[in-house]
Amino acid sequence: MGTNTEGKLVLIARKAKENPKEKFTSLVHLLNTEYLKNCYKQLKKGKAAGVDGRKVESYTEEEINKVLEETARLIQTKGYNPKPVKRVYINKGSGKLRPLGIPTIVDKVVQLGVSRILEQIYESEFLEASYGYRRGKDPHQCLKEINHMIMGQKLNWIIDADIKGFFDNISHEWMIRCLSEKIADPNLKELIRRFLKAGIMEEGKYLEAEKGTPQGGIISPLLANIYLHYVLDLWFEKRVKTHLKGYAKNVRFADDFVIGVQQKWEAEEILKGLAKRLKQFGLELSQEKTRLIEFGRFAKENTEKRGKRKPETFDFLGFTHYCSQTRDGRFQLRVKTAKKRVNRSFIGMNQWLKSVRNLAKLESIWKMLALKLQGHYNYYGVSGNIESIKRYYGKTLNLTFKWLNRRSQKKSWNMENFRKYLETYPLPKPKLTYAVYNTW
Repeated sequence: MGTNTEGKLVLIARKAKENPKEKFTSLVHLLNTEYLKNCYKQLKKGKAAGVDGRKVESYTEEEINKVLEETARLIQTKGYNPKPVKRVYINKGSGKLRPLGIPTIVDKVVQLGVSRILEQIYESEFLEASYGYRRGKDPHQCLKEINHMIMGQKLNWIIDADIKGFFDNISHEWMIRCLSEKIADPNLKELIRRFLKAGIMEEGKYLEAEKGTPQGGIISPLLANIYLHYVLDLWFEKRVKTHLKGYAKNVRFADDFVIGVQQKWEAEEILKGLAKRLKQFGLELSQEKTRLIEFGRFAKENTEKRGKRKPETFDFLGFTHYCSQTRDGRFQLRVKTAKKRVNRSFIGMNQWLKSVRNLAKLESIWKMLALKLQGHYNYYGVSGNIESIKRYYGKTLNLTFKWLNRRSQKKSWNMENFRKYLETYPLPKPKLTYAVYNTW
């Protein structure tokens, strides 16, 4: 049965691609025992437990097989009810906390099973300019698209938009209506609705979920993409662009997006229309974070005429985008690590070094430190951002010396010994890992 489901997923993807108007009427039966077992095997160990306190590694093979067999039976008999998610908070590094909702292991399995089905149906439906949480697409490709848009098109204005509390304000009713565009199986839609309505447990108190989809759930990113596909992407392509005289493009990564526009008056109209459109679906733009800024090849000249020193910048996917020039005077879009991300990285590194200095051997700390540095370079090491990652490397060395020198009451290192150790066991040096630029 599991193999049968895997094969049917391939057929569903092919059918969805070949016939975009196809509606899928029978899907929930795919959530059988063997398929759920396959989904369980894909879950990572060591993750936080949900409200039942269970982790992946806490189940024996015999136990999880019985649990998933019963779960499959309940799904098919319409008796499956997801448990509330456990709310936890993570530090965003700016003093603010981001709420996450942690489902139980069984709910994660079912969410993964449903997500894989939805992914086959919607992947060919999504537009090219949608980059977030899709197979074969990543933030670097999205950044490259932004670069090509600004460098290669007649673009003079950027709508730097921010949806206020997007994941917390998704309308459940509109979400189901969006799903109904491609899915005619009432049982699958009811199962998704139950996940949306499952509620939240926080400090022992149950909170009803009248709207929103908690960040932290496996299914949430895909539901967000489906929602914004209809609310934003199709609206912009099918309605907005057909009435414009100049160039315009929307590039989106999950709920973060920017719109490049040629004419200022059209950008202003788009921004007004965007606010109305989002309101219709229970969303709103953040007044503090949403801006219309002049940007592009003529921005420097125009801002200087108005008495400003330099054009405004915008942040997207952890990078500050700003107007610059090549050595021979041509316009160039450049990026650097956004200040908030820099601070968050330093705070995170400082806290980690402080926490592990007396709990692990130096060799283990060094290996993990090397992985953390390489991970930072892998994301932030894009064209032109070498100075930012050099500063991160230098700051990390300073923090490492500071905290590893406090492994005991006596100072264990002086700077000379630290440098000798670094020469013997070098950490990864700053290195660019992704080419983004093009110039004209």
